[in-house]
This record gives sequence, C-alpha cells and structure tokens, in this order.
Amino acid sequence: MNLNTCIKICGLTREEDVDAALEQGVSAIGFVQYPESPRYISPKRAGELARRLPAFVNPVLLFVNADFNTIQNAIDMVPGAWLQFHGDESPEFCHETALRLRAPWIRAVRIPADQSETPFDLLKYALDYKLAQALLLDAHVQGYGGGGKAFDWSHITQNVNAHLVLSGGLTPANVASGIAHFKPLGLSLGVDVSSGVEIDKGIKDAQKIKEFVSAVRHA
Repeated sequence: MNLNTCIKICGLTREEDVDAALEQGVSAIGFVQYPESPRYISPKRAGELARRLPAFVNPVLLFVNADFNTIQNAIDMVPGAWLQFHGDESPEFCHETALRLRAPWIRAVRIPADQSETPFDLLKYALDYKLAQALLLDAHVQGYGGGGKAFDWSHITQNVNAHLVLSGGLTPANVASGIAHFKPLGLSLGVDVSSGVEIDKGIKDAQKIKEFVSAVRHA
C-alpha cells in the first residue's frame, strides 16, 4: 500500500488559521488538549473551531496523560474527533478509551534524540500499539511535542505493518526529504506540522501553510 501523503496541521487556535489550512486542502486539523502547552485551547473552543471543518476533514484532539472523563468531555464538544495520545498512555488505556468513545486513535511515538547506544525499536512499538489507526513519529522533547525539533531520521529504518505520520521539526524546506525516507517504511505516510508553519506558538502563518502543503504535494 502506498497512498498519497495526507497532511495534518496541529495546534490551531484561531479561525483564520483553520480557514487558511482548509483553503490548502489539508486532511486533518489538530487541537491541543494539554493544558501545559502554549497551544492549548479548551474543549469548548475546540468545538467552535471544529464546526468550521467541512465533510471529510478530520478534527484531532491531542491529549497527554489525560483521564477518561477529560477525554470524554472533549469528545462531547468535538463530535467525530480522532484521539491522539501523546503522553505515556498504555496500549490498553488507548484502546479501551477509544473503544468506549467509539473514536479512531493515533499513538504518538516520542523518539529519543540520542540513539547511538540503543536504537529505537519501532517494530516493537508498532506491535505494542497495533490497534492504533496510525503511529505519529515525533521527537522526544520537553513539553510533549511542538518543540520544532526533528529526531535523526536515519536511525529509523525498520519496515512496520502500520500507517505512519511523520512529525517533529517539519518545515517546507525539509518535508520532502522526510517523505522520501519514511514513505517506504509503512503502509502509508502522512505528515503533521505545527511550529514549522507558525509566526508564534499557536499563531499560524497562511503563507507558510501554503508553502508547506505545496512542498508535500511536489514531494
């Protein structure tokens, strides 16, 4: 399987940024539900922004070690949203929560910067989280993502029976190289960008979004 590269823009907080992403034809919009993040918005606010999404564009709610009630409250505000688990959630918690809420889910893989002694075992991770709809490959940074830093792509060479989403430090300048490296490794590849299309944390730039999407389309 080798599908077209889907695009998710994450960490949106404003109507104009949602509209700019939709104008470029992205596949998904991410809303951060982690209160410690500078891109956090309340579930109510996420619901307001999600109502701007047309059919077939998925809202995605990002959580970090949230309890079930917190996740349920957010889903109530954003019906039909996907769940993105970005903390230390176990496979059992992710699956059972998503099953109870009848929601698809993505598992973030926080890949360490230093893999010189113990390379990250993506194959084992994919087996542990085999019920996820996709694995999102991100750099292990303080604050659980959104740090604008990429992990060393060359360390990840394992083929896995999973849909992959590349994240972490992506920009219009490097996304084509990331697609070339990772697309052969999984069933399909998507990309997820946040800081790479920002002028400030949570404030996106329409021109950068346009350039990023164009770079993906031409990769």
